[in-house]
Amino acid sequence: MMLFSPLRLREIELKNRIVVSPMCEYSAKDGHPQAWHLVHLGSRAIGGAGLVFTEASAVEERGRISSADAGIYDDAHVGTWRPIVEFIREHGAVPGMQLAHAGRKASTAPPWTGGKPILPQDGGWVPVGPSAVPFDAGYTAPRELNIAEISESVGAFKKSAERARTAGFEVIEIHAAHGYLLHQFLSPLSNTRTDEYGGSFENRIRMTLRVVRAVREIWPSRLPLFVRVSATDWKEGGWDLAQTIELARQLKALGVDLIDVSSGGAVPGVKIPFGPGYQTRFAEAIRKEAGMATGAVGMIMEPVQAETILSTEQADLVFLARELLRDPYWPRRAAKALDVKIKAPAQYERAW
Repeated sequence: MMLFSPLRLREIELKNRIVVSPMCEYSAKDGHPQAWHLVHLGSRAIGGAGLVFTEASAVEERGRISSADAGIYDDAHVGTWRPIVEFIREHGAVPGMQLAHAGRKASTAPPWTGGKPILPQDGGWVPVGPSAVPFDAGYTAPRELNIAEISESVGAFKKSAERARTAGFEVIEIHAAHGYLLHQFLSPLSNTRTDEYGGSFENRIRMTLRVVRAVREIWPSRLPLFVRVSATDWKEGGWDLAQTIELARQLKALGVDLIDVSSGGAVPGVKIPFGPGYQTRFAEAIRKEAGMATGAVGMIMEPVQAETILSTEQADLVFLARELLRDPYWPRRAAKALDVKIKAPAQYERAW
C-alpha cells in the first residue's frame, strides 16, 4: 500500500505518506507553545503519522494571526519547542515546522471568540502588507512595506529557520498560501504595487523566491524544504494554477523539495467548490507539469481515498487536518482498513 510506504526526501525518510497538516491552535502565550501543543502534536505522532507539522509559526511578532499564535521569532522560543520536537521524534514521526507571516490578515481574535479583527485601539496592532489595502471590511488597512522592510521580513524568515533547526526540526515549510503575507505578494488581487515587487508575474513572485533562497542558504542541504501554496484564488484576475505551476518550477530550481497544494484565502467572499479531495487535481497538475513532489490537502477523510490519491500518482503525500482533529489515531485506523500491520507503541500493544 502506497499510504504506508516510506518516502525519502534528501536524507530524511518518512515512514509513511501521512502528514499532520499545519493547524493553528490559538493556544500559545507570547509565541511560546504550551502543554497543549505537546499533547496535541505528540498524540498525532503516537497516532502513527509520518510527518507532524506545527501550526503556522510566526517569523515576526506582528506576523501572528492572533496574539495566541505560536511563534519562532524570538530565541527564547527555541527552548519551548525543543521538548515537543524530541517527543515527536521519539515516537517515530519526523518533526516539521511551518514558517509564516500573516501580513494584512494579522491582529484578529481566535476563532472561538469570533475571529474578528482587533483594532489597535482595542489591543491589536497595525498589520503590514504589500499594499495598503485591507483584507475585508472591518480590518485595519495594512501599512505598505517599503523595500528595506521587505528585506527585513526576508531576514526574519531566514533567522526563524535557523531557530527551527536549533530546536531540532527536520522539515521546514514556508507558508505562501491562504492569503497570508507571501500569498499577498503573489496575488494581483492584494498586491497593487508598482515597484519591483508588484505588477508582473516576475515581480509578484520576487519576495517568495527571496524567502526561499534565504532559507535554503542556511537550512542544511540534507534536510527537506517545502512550500505551501494556494493554487488558485478562485476569482477571475487573481492568482491561478498556471502561475502556480511556473512558480513551482522556479522553486524547484532553488532547492524546494515538495509543494504542499492548497487554495483560496486571498480575498473574502469567493465561491469554493468544497468536496472530498477538491484540491487534489491541483496537486496532480503541479506534480506533472513542474516535475516535482506534491502534497494533497483538503477534505481527505477516508483511507481508500488517501490510498487512491497516492497510487494514481496525484500526489506524493497526503496532508490531513480536520480528520486528524477528529481522530488522532486515523493512521492506525487506516492501516486496519487497508490490511496493513503497523507497530503500536509498547504502552498500547495490549490493545492490538
